[in-house]
Amino acid sequence: MDIIERNRILTEIQTQLASGELTIGQAVRKLRKEITGLQQARFAQMCKLSLRALRQLEHDESNPTVQTLNSVFNPFGMQVGIVPKSRIQ
Repeated sequence: MDIIERNRILTEIQTQLASGELTIGQAVRKLRKEITGLQQARFAQMCKLSLRALRQLEHDESNPTVQTLNSVFNPFGMQVGIVPKSRIQ
């Protein structure tokens, strides 16, 4: 994957997250698979998370801390922040 394709995917995921089209868990899974191509176990290790924690996060079955979310988004040059609420019309 070249840098242009990587940036396109990152922008698409950020837009979908901001609009509510993707949950955080769906975004994490999509980033992991489409950008890194890593299996859950390897990605969890890279982010210093347990495999169970990553699985729960990807399935939206947890209430992760900001620190956990930042550890997952950091490899993609992103971090959790406060943004204006999107307006669904």
